[in-house]
Amino acid sequence: MRFNRIVFTLIALACVAVLGVALYMEHMMGLEPCPLCMLQRMAFVGVGVVALLAALIGPSGPGVRLGGGLMMIPALAGLGLAGRQLWLQNLPADQVPPCGPGYDYLRETFPLTEVVWMALEGDGSCAEIQWQFLGLSIPGWSFVLFALAALAGVGLLVVGKGRRHGLLD
Repeated sequence: MRFNRIVFTLIALACVAVLGVALYMEHMMGLEPCPLCMLQRMAFVGVGVVALLAALIGPSGPGVRLGGGLMMIPALAGLGLAGRQLWLQNLPADQVPPCGPGYDYLRETFPLTEVVWMALEGDGSCAEIQWQFLGLSIPGWSFVLFALAALAGVGLLVVGKGRRHGLLD
């Protein structure tokens, strides 16, 4: 049970670190997050909250599988969001959609469901590459991190099943 708690805690801390970097990039580096970026932040919050709750509960067996499975839901959603933004970033310049209003304006003006649909469509600001590290843009790194979170969820599903059958005790 201790190993599971450590894994969930590390995942929650990683999500806090990612969100801290995102806030630093926004407020200290002056990078304006696009609507897809904001949805990806929400997905990191989802992964982190599930991981934190699982770490606090300290599940074993089926509880580990439940925590891993629940953690995979926002991780896979984030993977899709980051993939969508990477697709927009790799469109030829003449196919990039025009820029739309910022996330704050959308959130203040439209109902949440419309904000989500508009953000999923993406716009020119989502296609803009504002920062890169080791050749990957921000959504590229998000894609990698969401993939790792999803793989961790799969691993926790396997560990939970193995513990249930006494294979990993």
